[in-house]
Amino acid sequence: QVQLVESGGGSVQAGGSLRLSCAASGYTDSSNSMAWFRQAPGKEREGVASVNSGGRNTYYADSVKGRFTISQDNAKNTVYLQMSSLEPEDTVMYYCAAGFRYGSTWYAIYRLKTTAYNYWGQGTQVTVSS
Repeated sequence: QVQLVESGGGSVQAGGSLRLSCAASGYTDSSNSMAWFRQAPGKEREGVASVNSGGRNTYYADSVKGRFTISQDNAKNTVYLQMSSLEPEDTVMYYCAAGFRYGSTWYAIYRLKTTAYNYWGQGTQVTVSS
């Protein structure tokens, strides 16, 4: 049974930091591609950051570049999202994703696409107050 368990969400003031964690189990993926997405009520889920190959390859959406850092611990099969300089606009539900569906040839194209991942966490809420 595949499980992605997220933790670390919460409330913080603008300019503050939070660290999200996502522990995955029950599946195998040689590339260990994982990602973080976020979704506001009534809006589409959007990709935030992706990582694979034990953290060697990372990619960020423009909206979080320079503020968020994604990392990966292969031994624990866990992905992290360190969020700094948080803004009220970052107040949304964050989701962890794993199980990249496509081969490495397509990774650069699909790494922040919701359709590219087989498995999803339950989500963790981040609230940033001004």
